[in-house]
Amino acid sequence: MMQKIQRFGGAMFTPVLLFAFSGIMVGLCTVFQSEMIIGSIAAPETGWYQFWYVIKEGAWTLFRQVPLLFVIALPIGLAKKQNARACMEAFVLYLTFNYMLAAMLTNWGSSFGVDFSIEAASGTGLASIASIKTLDTGMIGALAIAGIVVFLHNRYFDTELPEWLGVFKGSSFICLIGFFVMIPVAFLFMAIWPRVQSLIAGMQSFFISSGALGIWVYTFCERILIPTGLHHFIYMPMAYESIVVEGGFKAAWALGLPEFAKSTESLSTLFPAGGFALYGHSKVFAPIGIGAAFYVTAKPNKKKEVLGLMLPVALTAAFAGITEPIEFTFLFIAPVLFFVHALLAATLAMVEFMAGVSGEFSSGLINWAALNWLPLGATHGMTYVIQVVIGLVFSGIWFIVFRFMILKMNLATPGREDDDEEVKLVSKKEYKAAKAAGTVPGSDEDTSNDPKEDVKVEGGNAAKAAAFLEALGGKDNIQDVTNCATRLRVTVKDDSIVAPLAVFKKSRCSWLGTQGESFTGNCRFKCSKCTRRI
Repeated sequence: MMQKIQRFGGAMFTPVLLFAFSGIMVGLCTVFQSEMIIGSIAAPETGWYQFWYVIKEGAWTLFRQVPLLFVIALPIGLAKKQNARACMEAFVLYLTFNYMLAAMLTNWGSSFGVDFSIEAASGTGLASIASIKTLDTGMIGALAIAGIVVFLHNRYFDTELPEWLGVFKGSSFICLIGFFVMIPVAFLFMAIWPRVQSLIAGMQSFFISSGALGIWVYTFCERILIPTGLHHFIYMPMAYESIVVEGGFKAAWALGLPEFAKSTESLSTLFPAGGFALYGHSKVFAPIGIGAAFYVTAKPNKKKEVLGLMLPVALTAAFAGITEPIEFTFLFIAPVLFFVHALLAATLAMVEFMAGVSGEFSSGLINWAALNWLPLGATHGMTYVIQVVIGLVFSGIWFIVFRFMILKMNLATPGREDDDEEVKLVSKKEYKAAKAAGTVPGSDEDTSNDPKEDVKVEGGNAAKAAAFLEALGGKDNIQDVTNCATRLRVTVKDDSIVAPLAVFKKSRCSWLGTQGESFTGNCRFKCSKCTRRI
């Protein structure tokens, strides 16, 4: 079940990757349309303003079509065959669902507490999707329909029909079945969703009224669930659905930037929903303290290697908001550190919110500058100074706490591995032979120095992929492969033939030739004990 949930979470993340650029463009356009920043050239009647209005309208595309985006994108990650056809089927049946729902509401909406005679607008419970006035089911409706279509597609796409019904094979058959499935589904949404909307309204009031405590609980859950892939279900509804603010905090923040720029009132007062985007603070400030702690606790002969490892992952987290590379360097070898990391991340978000910080801080520094600092720096500059000061103080706390725990508990964080640890890649034949002999390839008990026969690659990514495959026990040992934005999840059939962790750590080397060859590449890792440097 967990594997299926992770696969679903990874599929949800596919369209989310598109929002970063769109959000940055909306923020930049807002800056260029602000007279307070640009001057009189940005007045509404000028060509300058009108040009950026065109660009901004294009940037709003994704935010205005979130349900359509998710209903088309979800089959990319979930369909087991013919993904492109599954996307088309999901799009057609989602429109079918909304047309049916609109017709039902026209006839019987008042019986279910829906006034379908009013215009679709924010706060009415109605929405216009692909020019269809329908119930505002948002991303939940899109995911439900996409999930149903994926199920039908995976189960019935290859169904063999009599020759005289051949025209209904494949996608036609899925849309045929789906057409009749959409009738009860549309009716259920008409009967149930208005009540769900009432509950959501209550949740809005609860989260906003809970203030800093709500921010703490939310941020802790978002961080601690990262290893499971379930964190998508925590932040995505807040970001893109009307849970704490209409349309989600991402779109609502970008839409409100012009008004926020005119006021000097506290940002947490102007936009309390932005507190739920403050989990991004740990993406920028935590890597500073964590990286420094790993460096100072590393063994003297491994400090250079740790520095070379931590600098790129820390910069990736700080600028792009992608934290998995640094978090996964200690998650599995020291889970207690990850728990403490989640506690500190939640506390940082809460303190920032109490200090008046709010906004779209869900990603890294590029996002911070485009959607916060540049458009609002003139009126909220001091708030952002306080924000950075608090963040750097917490960087120091991360450093002190991590350093203390690493030394006190003697945790095997990067750079603290055994000096005599030797790593070598082994082939599938060696795995099978070692398994039969009761030894583990790559361990001290395995003294085989035979040249590799299975991996003969030139180097680069193909070589690393081959090395990881062999370390996992070969392709015959792979049961399932899924992925998120920055990590690969592999399910193996027999974990007893999977190589030790050290093999995977060294297999990241940018040059992987067969044993016995001379090292001629320029290794960027500069490992102190690279067994491939003959």
